[in-house]
Amino acid sequence: MKAAIIGGGVIGGGWAARFLLNGWDVALFDPDPEAERKIAEVLANARAALPAIYDRALPPEGRLSFAPSIAEAVADADWVQESVSERIDLKHKVYAEIAEALPERGFIASSTSGFKASDLAAKGAPVVVVHPFNPVYLLPLVELSGEATLRDKARPVIEAIGMYPLDLNVEIDAFIGNRLQEAVWREALWMLKDGIATTAEIDEAIRMGFGLRYAQMGLFETYRIAGGEAGMESYFAQFGPSLHWPWSKLTDVPDLDAALVKKISAQSEAQSGHRSIRELERLRDDNLVAILRGLRLSGSGAGGVVLAHEAGLPPLGERDGLPVTACRSVPVTWTDYNGHMNEAAYLELGTWATDALMQLIGADAGYVASGKSFFTVDTRIRYLAETKRGERLEVTTQVLEGEGKKMKLFHRVYGESGALAATIETLLLHTDLTTRRACPPCAEVAQKLAALAQAHMTIPAPGAGGAVGQRD
Repeated sequence: MKAAIIGGGVIGGGWAARFLLNGWDVALFDPDPEAERKIAEVLANARAALPAIYDRALPPEGRLSFAPSIAEAVADADWVQESVSERIDLKHKVYAEIAEALPERGFIASSTSGFKASDLAAKGAPVVVVHPFNPVYLLPLVELSGEATLRDKARPVIEAIGMYPLDLNVEIDAFIGNRLQEAVWREALWMLKDGIATTAEIDEAIRMGFGLRYAQMGLFETYRIAGGEAGMESYFAQFGPSLHWPWSKLTDVPDLDAALVKKISAQSEAQSGHRSIRELERLRDDNLVAILRGLRLSGSGAGGVVLAHEAGLPPLGERDGLPVTACRSVPVTWTDYNGHMNEAAYLELGTWATDALMQLIGADAGYVASGKSFFTVDTRIRYLAETKRGERLEVTTQVLEGEGKKMKLFHRVYGESGALAATIETLLLHTDLTTRRACPPCAEVAQKLAALAQAHMTIPAPGAGGAVGQRD
C-alpha cells in the first residue's frame, strides 16, 4: 500500500511516520529544502515511541521517498493526505493539482484543523476531512467529516493504522476537539492578560489535575463521577448554578496585541526555553507512551484502541523451529539511567513470553478462569548483550520439560542485530487455584505441552541457567 503525503510539516511528518511504521510505502511532497532533514527527525522520534506502546511488533517499516512534484507523489497512491498550510486558496490550488493525478475513485484526505469539508470540496475535488491530533504517530483520534461515502472509504484505513475514527455527522468549523481546546485556550489567554495566572501556573493546573482525568474518561464521565452515586443529576444540582456565575470570559476574546504576545512568549521561554523543541517532543512522547501503556491495562480510552489494533497484527510465527512468543520494541519505561533495558524488564519480558506459550497449549485466560494455571517457582536469567530503548526484541520459547505437574521453559531473547541478548530459564508448576496446591493439568493441556516438549527435544538449549551477570 502507498500513501501520498502532500505537505511535510509537523502534521504531514506525523502522518508519514504513522503510515511508514504500519508498513505502508510513503511518497512525500514538500518544496521546503529542509523537508528531508525535518522528516528524518520526526521519524526518529516516532520509531522510538509508537512501537513502544505495543506488546507485539508492528509490520516491517515501509519505504519513504521524496517526490519532486505533487503528481509524482500521488501517482498510484492508495491514500492521499493533504497537510498544507491553513489557507483555503492554497488548499484549492493543491487540490486541483492532486485531482489531475488522482487514481480512479481516489479521494483527498485533508488534515485541516478548521475548514468544513464542503468548503474544501467547493471547487469539485473529492475531499473528506481526516483531522488528526499532534503527534499523529501516537495520538489515535481522527475526526472524520464530509460526504458519507468518502467517510466510509476513509474509516477502514484509519482503523488499520491503529487510529480511532470519530464520525461527525454534522458539519461544523473546527470540529469537536479543536473547539474544546479553543475554549480552554481563550480562557487561558484572558487569565494571562488580566494577570491572574502565568503560563506555568496554567499548565500545572491542567497536567497535575483534570488533564490526567481527561486522558482516560473525557469530560462527561469525569463529571458523572463528581456527582457521586446519584451521577449527573446530582452533579448539576450541586454545580449547575455555577454556569451563571462570572467565572469565565469565554463570551469574549482578548486582543492578541503585541504586549500580550510578548508577555506570553517571555513567560513560555522562562518556563521551558532551556529545552530544545526536539527535547520537548521526546519528553512529550515518553510521557504519552507511559500514559498509553497504563491505559492498555484497563482498555480505557486510547488504550482500547491500541489493544484492538494490536489484536489484528500478524501472528508471530516461528524462528529456528521454535515458536516466537514475544516480539516488541523496548519502551522507555523499561530502561535505566543509561538508556539500557534494566534487569526487571527482562523478567517482565520472560513473563509475557511464558504467557504466550501457555496460550499455545490452551492454558489461556479461559483456563485460568476455570481454576487452573501454571505458577512460576524458579527463574534464571543470563544477560549476554546490552539492549537499548527502541530496540526490537524477539523471543523464542523452547519446552525443556513438559510432564506431570512441571513445565520447564527456555526463552531466547534476540536483539535487533540477530545476536542473542539474553536467555531466561523458567520452571513452573501446574496449580489448582482453589486449593493453591500443585496438580496435573487437564488432559488437553497436558497433551499439547507434551507434544511441544517432544518436538523441541532435538533443539539444543546451550547455556541454560547460570549466574546473573551485569550488562554495563
